[in-house]
Amino acid sequence: MAELSFIDKVAERTQVPQERAVALTEATLRTLAARLSGGAAADLADRVPERFRPLLIKVQEDPEAFSFDEFVARVAAQAGVPDELARRGVGAVLRAMHTTVGQREFDEFVAQLPRDFAQAVQAVPGR
Repeated sequence: MAELSFIDKVAERTQVPQERAVALTEATLRTLAARLSGGAAADLADRVPERFRPLLIKVQEDPEAFSFDEFVARVAAQAGVPDELARRGVGAVLRAMHTTVGQREFDEFVAQLPRDFAQAVQAVPGR
């Protein structure tokens, strides 16, 4: 049930069908896991709908360093969508995650992201 609600939020905010929202969500979470430390990704995995938990499990602790534009490009490539839709999808997934994980946990993982992620994070209520 939580999974459906999460996907519904992403689909509504990006104005895409549920199947596309699933692809955007999965690509965003995989890319986010690469960008976060293993501990931060594992903390998030404990709080997202069960279906998405494996996407946040990392083998290595160290995060990869890449820009927000690279983040969007990776999401676009994985989801098979244009960059603009990927950008909207990233914002929608982050907003859904904020609702799901809560303010404190959200702030903790956002603190690991570089400043150029602010454009996606600013769209999240309470930020």
